[in-house]
Amino acid sequence: MAYGLGVARTDRTARPTTAHRSLPSLRASTRRAMRPSGPPTDEIPIWTTPDGVDSVTAQAVIDLAMRAGVAMIATGAAAADVTATVLTLTKAYGLSSVHVDVTYTSVTVSYHRGPNADPITVMRIVRFRVQDYTRLERLRGLIVELSQDPVPVDEARVRFDSVITAPHPYRRWLVTVAGGALAAGAAGLVGAGPFIILLSFLTATVVGRVLTWLTGAGVAAFFAQCVGAAIPTAVATLVVVAQSAGLTFVGDVSPSLVVASGIVLLLSGLSVVGAAEDALEGYYVTAGARGFEVIVLSLGIAVGISVVLSLGKRLDYPIAISSQTLLSDNVVVQVVCAVIISVAFAVMSYATGTAVAVAGVAGGAGWVMLALAERTLQLGAVTASATAALVIGFAARLVARRLTISPLAVTTAAIVPLLPGRMAYEGISQLVTNPDGNGFAVGVPTLLQAFGLGLGLAAGVSLGTYFASLLVAKKQGVRPRPAAGATLPADPDPTATGSTAPVLSETSDLPVVADDTVGQGPS
Repeated sequence: MAYGLGVARTDRTARPTTAHRSLPSLRASTRRAMRPSGPPTDEIPIWTTPDGVDSVTAQAVIDLAMRAGVAMIATGAAAADVTATVLTLTKAYGLSSVHVDVTYTSVTVSYHRGPNADPITVMRIVRFRVQDYTRLERLRGLIVELSQDPVPVDEARVRFDSVITAPHPYRRWLVTVAGGALAAGAAGLVGAGPFIILLSFLTATVVGRVLTWLTGAGVAAFFAQCVGAAIPTAVATLVVVAQSAGLTFVGDVSPSLVVASGIVLLLSGLSVVGAAEDALEGYYVTAGARGFEVIVLSLGIAVGISVVLSLGKRLDYPIAISSQTLLSDNVVVQVVCAVIISVAFAVMSYATGTAVAVAGVAGGAGWVMLALAERTLQLGAVTASATAALVIGFAARLVARRLTISPLAVTTAAIVPLLPGRMAYEGISQLVTNPDGNGFAVGVPTLLQAFGLGLGLAAGVSLGTYFASLLVAKKQGVRPRPAAGATLPADPDPTATGSTAPVLSETSDLPVVADDTVGQGPS
């Protein structure tokens, strides 16, 4: 058949154009470029094979680990330390798939034994909490020993009970005197004279005994804080009454410093550092509980002071706020007072002798750093406090590791001189004493600044501890323990030789055995 011009041929098969031929290859190249070639690097930890531990032994091990976890959180340990303790003990006795959940008032441990066996889950309530760093250090030492050389569970339980029931390193009268020394150092820190320092010491000893009696009687912590804050405020009001009566032995003193020093004594027991540390570690429920406890106890302090200040104002005996600043001209005296405060708080928390000495040095160094930041670097109050706390946390973590003492005891005691006790009292006094509602506009910003200082201290200590942990992990050639809820990756070098490698916790020296079948549940 002939085809003329202008007539299209219809019997020839159409050939694909170059654009059509390149489209599938381009699509395949795009898939290869965008899609990974291997499995995810952070796999979800799952149960793989049975570990061969019978149910009776597993129950005994979990009971021991639970006892240790509850004891640690009751003596002031962070949630990450509690998790590390439980996982270390269970792994040492052959339990691999263990999950831990810490919620500040309870500890839950669950052992998954496979798809064909019932899991073992235990929960215990933390009924009381106290700062006892000697017992905490002994517990840590026992955990490390058991992780390195596991003994029979019955023997381990006996050793654990001996640690828990061991007597305190200091008598009660010495702890009471330490509380008075803390308040006296706080008064001297803000420029009080000899009479106010002595009065602060005596008042704080009374407050300490009253708080001990109220706690033993089962009074709620909020009302105990109210009473504890009302006592120094009442003493300061009596000083004002004595001055108004013309008593010459009182002299020209500032009674508000008695209240400020008493507030520092009450604020020192709040777990501000622990709340920030738990938040940075990913334990948000625990951090929220600690933070709310701080708010409630601080509110108790405010209520106790406000009641007495209102009564004093109605009786025409108002307490004037001292005009002296935080740092006086005599920095040497300030540093000495900071050392006294840190040492006193370490003794009150039952820290060991070495930890007490290190805490005193750290407290003095932190105050020097605060003075340099405010005077030389011209930093703000919050920034300067956070910087000083960061230096304290970093140095204390490294020194405490070398001396095998609790870094939490050192850092907590060292930042007590930096607590904004006088600023908190100033804000509360402005709320109560200023008429016509002006106190709210003046006092609330002051209280917010005090709250910001507390947060800055907590964040600085936590960041300093974290940076020190990174440095220690880098020197040892291991990776620091990941945040709570993350998978614990296995170290390739130790697994090649058939051993297990401990990974250092960011907040303690407890080893956490790396195992991709272990899950940590943040709370």
